[in-house]
This record gives sequence, C-alpha cells and structure tokens, in this order.
Amino acid sequence: MEVLLAMAHLPSKRYFDETDQLAECQLLSETVKRAEMKAKHTRTILVGDFNVNPFEAAVVGALGLHAVMAKQVAMRNNRTVQNKEYQFFYNPMWRHFGERSDGPPGTYYYGPAGQVTYFWNIFDQVLVRPALIPHFPDHELRILTAIGDVNLLNTNGQPNRDVASDHLPMLFKLDV
Repeated sequence: MEVLLAMAHLPSKRYFDETDQLAECQLLSETVKRAEMKAKHTRTILVGDFNVNPFEAAVVGALGLHAVMAKQVAMRNNRTVQNKEYQFFYNPMWRHFGERSDGPPGTYYYGPAGQVTYFWNIFDQVLVRPALIPHFPDHELRILTAIGDVNLLNTNGQPNRDVASDHLPMLFKLDV
C-alpha cells in the first residue's frame, strides 16, 4: 500500500505568534493536499514538531490542519464550513496529555512566568488521515522517555536537553 509520509518542523512560539502559526499550518495543509492530489490518494501521515498544541486553532481549525481528537469524527472524512469542504486528520496525541497517560504528560516542558502556563505541551504530533486509521494501532503510539540505556529525562522528570533534546521523541507503528 502506498502511503504519503510528510514531516514538518514549524517555527517556535518564541518567534511566531498564534496568527503566524495558523498561517504556517494553513500553508502546510495546502502542501499536503497538493501532494495527495498528485499521489491520487489520501493515505497520509503528517508528523513533526508543529510548535502548537493539539487544541490550538492552527491544529484543530478547518483552515489549519483540521485534526480532531476522536476517530469517530475523523472517519466522517470531512466537513463543510462556509460552503467549502475540509478533510480531517485524526490526532491520537490527545490521549497523551496529563498524568493519566501511560507516559510523560507531554513532549515538551515549558514553564514561563506568564499568567497562563500549561507547563507540559504536545508540540510533537502524528496526524493520520481517515484512510489510514484502520492501519494505525493507537496503543503502539508512545512518547519515549528512554532509548536503550539512555534516560531522556532529567531529575525533575522533564526532557533532558543535555542528553538529547528539549523535546521527547514519539514512536508509532503503521500496519501496511
């Protein structure tokens, strides 16, 4: 089975505001759509450091990546907004937020001094088009805290940038 794998590293929140990030996700969405038209299918996975959380407009918005948290919604394939059709992505990263997940409460820790601080974020995401949902075992998606004997967390349980990166990597499987 032919699959499109798209990878992206979008600009940081340190340099781009929400409007800029939405514009970047709109451009990325259009690039993915053009690749799907050229390939003549929508068996697409989009993965990367989007530098936005799954709940932000750049990810969930119809003009952005249009990625939803529920398979049932994504399996509708698309929805119409203002007479224009937008195709869904499914975003399985939602279940990795917070302490009820089977791993760390996110992929990136950031604790600025502002009034609103999430501390843990999921900037690193894997998005799946509805055509691939049956081939994407959710239970195989993990945020890694170690690779072999190398612990990726510091003593505070946050990503150890001195060992690897300030982001934790993800591991997923696709049955094709």
